[in-house]
Amino acid sequence: MVTRRTAFRIAAFAACAIATNGPLHAEPAPLALKGYDPVAYFTDARPMPGLEQFELLWDGQRYRFANALHREMFKASPDKYAPQFGGLCAMNLSNGVKRESDPHNWVISNGNLYVFAGERGMQNFTKAPQETAIRAAEHLQAMKASATQ
Repeated sequence: MVTRRTAFRIAAFAACAIATNGPLHAEPAPLALKGYDPVAYFTDARPMPGLEQFELLWDGQRYRFANALHREMFKASPDKYAPQFGGLCAMNLSNGVKRESDPHNWVISNGNLYVFAGERGMQNFTKAPQETAIRAAEHLQAMKASATQ
């Protein structure tokens, strides 16, 4: 038997969930590049760990930066510095497979940052970067389309 008190609690909980537009304890946005600074690949030509104090939310991911200047550079031009394909492994994605990347395996090609799950993928990408990037973009688009259906 449901008492008035229980009914009230259920109604109050439902109202809170609706008012917050979702669950009461939402998960934080995923950490991009495992916390590495995307700008450092361009400015320092190496992966550098970012710091929590220089964090920025962009495109559904949390990006961390080695310093405030890098964060401001990213804010001013995120498409220039953000890794392609949301940081997924470009080589695996070109084969239709979604796989997390290792920020230590990377290439800047045609002004874009690409990251890879392993060294072999990085090496294979450099053999035909433009064609591989096009295939990866097509596969990602198809994956997004099938996820929304």
